[in-house]
Amino acid sequence: MRKPSENYREIVIARNGGESEESPEKKSSKSPKGMNKAIHPPIETHWHLPQEKKPCSSPSSGFKSILKYPLKVRDSVKKIKRSRSMQLVLEGVHDPKDEQIVESFRELLFLEGGVLAQNYDYHTLLRFLRMTDFDLLKAKTMLSNYLQWRQDFGVDTIQKEFKFDELAEVKKRYPHGFHGVDKYGRPVYIERIGMVDMNELLQITTIERLVKNHIAEQEKTLSLRFPTCSIAAKKHIASTTSILDVKGVGMSNFSKPARHLFMEVLKIDSNYYPETLNKLFIINAGSGFRMLWKVVKAFLEARTLAKIQVLGNNYFCNLIEVIDPNNLPSFLGGNCTCADYGGCLLSDKGPWNNPEIIEMLQALSATEEISNEGNGDLTSEDALQEDVGSAKSKEDSRHGETLMINEHASQKILALQAAISDTKTKLKALEAALEDIKTVLEGLTQHVKELKT
Repeated sequence: MRKPSENYREIVIARNGGESEESPEKKSSKSPKGMNKAIHPPIETHWHLPQEKKPCSSPSSGFKSILKYPLKVRDSVKKIKRSRSMQLVLEGVHDPKDEQIVESFRELLFLEGGVLAQNYDYHTLLRFLRMTDFDLLKAKTMLSNYLQWRQDFGVDTIQKEFKFDELAEVKKRYPHGFHGVDKYGRPVYIERIGMVDMNELLQITTIERLVKNHIAEQEKTLSLRFPTCSIAAKKHIASTTSILDVKGVGMSNFSKPARHLFMEVLKIDSNYYPETLNKLFIINAGSGFRMLWKVVKAFLEARTLAKIQVLGNNYFCNLIEVIDPNNLPSFLGGNCTCADYGGCLLSDKGPWNNPEIIEMLQALSATEEISNEGNGDLTSEDALQEDVGSAKSKEDSRHGETLMINEHASQKILALQAAISDTKTKLKALEAALEDIKTVLEGLTQHVKELKT
């Protein structure tokens, strides 16, 4: 349905930061199963705010100064009720084509009972559509599976009640964590898997608890990290930039427990948290890892592989293209040490720990709840302007309603067509099953006759 962007098709695997080792377009015959899906550009592509003309002002003015002064933050929070600018930051500007197919998806889900359509927001539905290349029926199946998994695994309970008390000890044997943002404003996640001691790790925790902690962190990223990064960057943020340091990693590191943990995390991220990765840099890749990579990449979808860049030990220039050195830990060549926290991967540094930004997010959430319960988002000033222009707005409204009705009808038709197609498929499967049963019954009848004779 969508044409893939050529800028995101190539998978770069470089030796020591040098020339490319392979590209899926050049070696299409060796591509793993499922590599024929379209590769979509970053999920935030259409979600930039319209550019505003900024008047000349002193350096202390503007959005950044709001974050520096609590008093100005409180003033800005009061203004939120009279403006939807911050809501627009969190929601992002919707691409019209995406919006149309998301509404068609909602209609299809509504025909299935309405529960799915009501419980999930625009961005969640769009992520599941993107992961299935905008196939409505496949997206419906994946979303249903996701809801069932949340119920079976108790995800909501994990988010509220799970305590990973051994985290500090785990990080000594498995260094990982979020650290700052990239130049776009996305959270940066770092793992140093070459330093993982799996035997010692499993003496202080279990695979099951590691998986639960991973789920808890994914939920925190969706509910806190992305929204706070959006406020800080003043644009919609919906994906992460990740760095995987594989120095010293080879086939010997891929033990049975490591394989089990890898497959569990891969399944969870691919099926239940799709389209949340912007870019993955795999650095310090030696010959041992390159052998392992040939095995690992067979488990990855094309849309994931297209976001991965495998580099040797000359990776620094690639990283600072997207991450400011001040947000890059010193062990990766950056300027940050987070000495006050005992190290960068223990700090959880980022907008999600900024009290002023969290206060703004909480105020926005409260405002949204009030708006949903009240009579809309109009203030008294808005209402006055509406009364003054009522004569013209009524005419425009009638024209707009006609367009909306036509568009809504088109969306319903698309949803009904998808539902009909799904029903036809099920009927064909039922007919085939009935034919099999008929054949079996005929065989049994013939066998009974032979027994009687």
